[in-house]
Amino acid sequence: MPKMKTHKGTAKRFRLTGSGKIVRRRSNKGHILEKKSPKRKRKLGQKTLVDVADTKRIKKLLVSK
Repeated sequence: MPKMKTHKGTAKRFRLTGSGKIVRRRSNKGHILEKKSPKRKRKLGQKTLVDVADTKRIKKLLVSK
């Protein structure tokens, strides 16, 4: 059986932490920023953890065996 390949689209968007959690970028920071408050834009610039419900699916795409 061939080796499992890493899903490159997922690899570009997510990153594993040392403890095994998955970090992602927040949405809504790409454009139409004029109407968003500075506080909101600052918060959107920070990374956040992926929801527990999605971690198994994303780890499967990230980790190549």
